[in-house]
Amino acid sequence: MQVLGDLVAEAREREGALFRAAERSAPYSYADFATNVWKTGNLLRHYGVREGARVAVVAGPKDPDEGDEPGWLGPEPTPLQVFLGAALDGAVVDLNPPGAVDAKAFVAPAAWLDRYERGPGTKTLAYGGPAEDPTVAQLEREAWSENPLQPPGDVAPDDDALAADELYTHGELLAASRRVVADHDLDEDDAVAIRAPVTGAGAVVAGLLAPMRVGATVVLGDEAEGTVAVAAGDAPEGRTIDPASVL
Repeated sequence: MQVLGDLVAEAREREGALFRAAERSAPYSYADFATNVWKTGNLLRHYGVREGARVAVVAGPKDPDEGDEPGWLGPEPTPLQVFLGAALDGAVVDLNPPGAVDAKAFVAPAAWLDRYERGPGTKTLAYGGPAEDPTVAQLEREAWSENPLQPPGDVAPDDDALAADELYTHGELLAASRRVVADHDLDEDDAVAIRAPVTGAGAVVAGLLAPMRVGATVVLGDEAEGTVAVAAGDAPEGRTIDPASVL
């Protein structure tokens, strides 16, 4: 396993649930998530996302409430799907974009688009919504009809994939996920609850990549409980992984 695309391809062959949330009537399978990552990667390529391009992604619920803040996931893994899809294209993804976005593509909940100023060369895609602006693409609708095959990006382990406090390569993210699995004894019976914002590399590695490596389940939303939590402090699960300790 050398690049994030290898992790997604392996997930496509796994059985079982990758995500669950109290708000969802049924779990979200590994196979369905991997296929949707591929579709998203192919969609982003239509909008010019290629090797070395920047993609800005705002994590949040599809329909945010007044108290929701950017960076915190809702019960759907859409921002993580976009992160992996863009990474498979060879893009560098920023999960904590500034108010003035300078990127090839910008993806955010439709309700939050007006919080951000986008450059003239930035293509905007919204999830949830729909967006009132007719120039904004609706992510779920357009990705649904995309090719369900792995995008044709040419990506190497030393290519950058994530921009957080610094740049992290595909190889570095996968190596960190391997350490998390070993250090915290994660296995396929674990349910990893994300109780931290996914704006940094540590939360992405511990909350998504490490569980995917071993076939564990990721718990989304506030109401469901797991066996271990990605959290900076105390959590209901007792076992915790501090995102700051990962990278």
